[in-house]
Amino acid sequence: MKEVAIGRADAFPDPGRKVIEVDGIAVGVFRLNGRFFAYENACPHMGGPVCRGRIIARVEERIADDKTSLGLAFSKDQTNVACPWHGYEFDIATGRHQGNPRMRLFPVKIAVVDGDLVVSLPEGSRQRITRTRPGPDHESRAP
Repeated sequence: MKEVAIGRADAFPDPGRKVIEVDGIAVGVFRLNGRFFAYENACPHMGGPVCRGRIIARVEERIADDKTSLGLAFSKDQTNVACPWHGYEFDIATGRHQGNPRMRLFPVKIAVVDGDLVVSLPEGSRQRITRTRPGPDHESRAP
């Protein structure tokens, strides 16, 4: 596991985001309400730079007691990052996609150590990120 200090935790804005590179792997680091989250900067949909996308509150439909719609509103509790390629949205706190909870961002361990932010990348991260997706006939095109 590769551990890298990326800066002082108290210097990171809240809310805030920084995309860093560790051994050729882009990692998005987010801070929300005093908590830190980190993910590999590769959207599970098509590999886009998801962590560089727009940060927005989740849009929720409000439902009345009689089950009628009260319209749409921005969530006060949930913040998403939207992939700039195709608009897939992921909850920053969990990494989960809004419509398909099985689709999620790949988390990167992040911790505050003696006031520094430290990210830890497992061995093999680069190979997993750069693998070739199967073609339409579902045969692997990887070498």
